[in-house]
Amino acid sequence: MPTEAPGGNDFESGLKPLWLRALAGDEAAYRQSLRAIASRLRGYLRRRLADLPDEVEDLVQDTLLALHLQRGTYDRALPVSAWVVAIARHKLADLWRRRGRREKRHEPIDDVDEWLLAVDADDGSASRDLERLLAELPAAQRRAIVLTKLEGLSVAQAAAHAGASESAIKVQVHRGLRRLALLVKP
Repeated sequence: MPTEAPGGNDFESGLKPLWLRALAGDEAAYRQSLRAIASRLRGYLRRRLADLPDEVEDLVQDTLLALHLQRGTYDRALPVSAWVVAIARHKLADLWRRRGRREKRHEPIDDVDEWLLAVDADDGSASRDLERLLAELPAAQRRAIVLTKLEGLSVAQAAAHAGASESAIKVQVHRGLRRLALLVKP
């Protein structure tokens, strides 16, 4: 956000008195200074987000909100535009950090070959494996797991169905899952 506007008009010399009046409680000066800052921010951020034009307005709003919330931290000895740019850079860095994390986790779907998305028909082997594992459990644990984890009943519903207390169902599920984990460990 350069302080020198085309035509030699110094943006900072117009902004600083406006901002100082805004900090003193002048609402009209506050609105006017935010409009001027927003206009400059849009240009500043458009150049830096040329590949992400949809993010510009969100980042402008995030920066303006941060300016509003942090206005008490402004040092009157510094140029307002330098303070604004520092906050905008932090917001921009936050955006890149968020996008970087998200984009590393997810591959765009358009870049994936269609054959990778195809699902093989279920040959039933998973069901057979699950049945074999469940057969290794005591009946109470097997029943509690089937009711809560496979049939999707709540603990209260499973307790009513099995004729047991909710505590007993919880204990049986916990013990059964722990035993299943031991069975599948290599």
